Formats: sequence, structure tokens, C-alpha cells
Amino acid sequence: MVKDFKDLLKQTYFGNDVERWAVALGLALLVWAGLYIAKRLLESRLSRIAAHTKSHVDDVVVAILKATQGFFLLAAALYVGLRTLELPKDFTKPINILMLSLFFVQGGLWIQGAIRSSTLYWQIRRVESPGSRTMAGAINFLAQLVIWSLVFMMVLSNFGVEIGAIITGLGIGGIAAALAVQNVLGDLFASLALYFDTPFDIGDFIVTKGQKGTVEKIGLRSTRVRALSGEQLIFPNADLANNIIQNFKRMDERRVVFEVGVTYDTPYEALERMPRTIREIIEGVPATRFDRSHFREFGDSALIFETVYFCLTSDFNKYMDTQQAINLDLYQRFSEEHIDFAFPTRTLHIESAPKD
Repeated sequence: MVKDFKDLLKQTYFGNDVERWAVALGLALLVWAGLYIAKRLLESRLSRIAAHTKSHVDDVVVAILKATQGFFLLAAALYVGLRTLELPKDFTKPINILMLSLFFVQGGLWIQGAIRSSTLYWQIRRVESPGSRTMAGAINFLAQLVIWSLVFMMVLSNFGVEIGAIITGLGIGGIAAALAVQNVLGDLFASLALYFDTPFDIGDFIVTKGQKGTVEKIGLRSTRVRALSGEQLIFPNADLANNIIQNFKRMDERRVVFEVGVTYDTPYEALERMPRTIREIIEGVPATRFDRSHFREFGDSALIFETVYFCLTSDFNKYMDTQQAINLDLYQRFSEEHIDFAFPTRTLHIESAPKD
């Protein structure tokens, strides 16, 4: 029986006896167990550490560990075991090609995990921006498209496929496809530019291209704005990225310029007092900062006073309440001082023709 077992161990397969194959298999199992246990321990330990740190590096490392697949650990262990054997070149070459291809796939998974972790981190940091989820999805989609295209090309090249002609064909086809969908691609990349530059967020009141309203949704292709009159305006992202945008939500204070016209028969003393009177009225209204008030010009039918002040809020309704309070106070003061507001008038001088 012992002799038969020894004879079995001395049997040769692919240039190696059964005993060497058994040693290689045992080594592969040990390596696989070691790699698997190390992965689980590191992943568990670093996950606990990452939960209590502000750094994003440890989160990326945890994401990479989680992206490490069991098939890659098993393949790596088997490869280590096979390296202890003396195999013919016709056998080792396919193994090396397969192992390198698996490494390319696993590398793509590692990069994909790192990018997903990074976009999630940016999304959490920009939790106040409701459009961050859409933009994070767009970034992940584009990143995966690039990653797996490169992985696919590298695997084909590793198997000996001539990818030069494929790249050329894809390049020509890509140019044709890009020309066909250039507007869509332009909007898509514009959405990414809007995401990183953040000229506005959902809920902001904006004015662009003569249209104004509140931003409701920032999509991959277009941004939807609710106009003051109630209808929904849809702007292509490329248009928004290439035009001037006024964002009233981010206005800290509002500069207001208004004019007051009085009649030409207003006494000089009253005209001299008017800038001081207007200043007293504005300074008496809360949340305002007076700038200036001047007798600006002689108008066609009025003496024009120009006044500038700042409303210390961006809220439009509060601005209108402030201007209304100023106008009412002006009306009361002018009534008390018997100063008349001017309105467009025309004086006709009629002369009788001389009699012959």
C-alpha cells in the first residue's frame, strides 16, 4: 500500500510529479487564506478608523479594499503556487496572459471604487446642493465609461489582438458620433462645469437671457426654472454655461436708485432742504444705508432729485416694503411743506395775430 502511494506521488504531469503538485496546491491555499484574512482584517480595522477621521484618504483605501474581488485573490494564490512548478512555456504563457488580464480587470475595479468614494465624499460636503446627486451620477458614469474602455483595450492587447486598427476605427466612429450628438455632449459637459463652478443651486432666483425665475432642477442636459408667472422654463445647460447669469439669492444687499420730481414753482429754501429731508426719511427706515441725494437736473417739466441707498437684504418683498415706506414718508413730508410732485405738463402760449 505504501509502495503504491509512493508510486502515485512519483507520477509526472506536465513535467512535475504529484508531490510537487500537492505542495503547489497547499501553498496556493495558504496564500489564498492569508490574503482573504488580511483583506477582511484590514477592511474592518480601517473602516472603524475612517468613521472617526475627517481625512478622505482612509475612505479611499477602504473603498479599494472592498473592491478587491475574491476571484482575484484566488487567481493570485494559484499563480503563486504555479510559480513553484517547472511548467513548459506553452503552458506558462497562457497563464501569464490570463493573470495579467485579471489584474487589469481588478485594477479597473480599484479605480472605480476610488472614484465612487471620492464623488460620494464631494456629494456629502455639498449636501446643501440638491443637484449634487445628479452631478455625482454623471461623473461616475463618465469615469466608468473611460475606465472600462481602457481596460477592454488593455485586455485585448494582452491577448495579442492588434488594437491599432480598432482604435482608429473607434476614433473615426467616435468623431462621427460626436458630430451627431454634439449638442447633447455639449450640454452634458456643461452640466459638469455648472456642478464644479456652482453659479447657482436649486432654490436660487436667477436672471439669464432676459428670463427670470427660481431654479427647480439641474439635470444632465437641461436646467428647469419656474418663472414668476408660473410657467416652467427649460434652459440647455450649454446656454447657461455660456451666458451671463444674475443670481439674486447670493446678493447680500440691494443698491436702489430712485428719482423724485417737483414743480418749478417750488421755493428755493424747500429745494435746499430736500436732500436732507430725504436722508432723514431713509435713515428712519430699518435695514437701510443712505448713500446720497442730489438735485440732479432741470427736467422738461420737473426739477429732478436723484437718491441712492442700500437695502440691507436680498429679499425682494422686503425691498418693496422698504421703498413703499420711503414713498409714503416722502408724500407726507411734501404735503406738510406744501411741495408739489411734478407730472408731465405742457404750456401753450397763444398770441393773437396783429390786425392790419
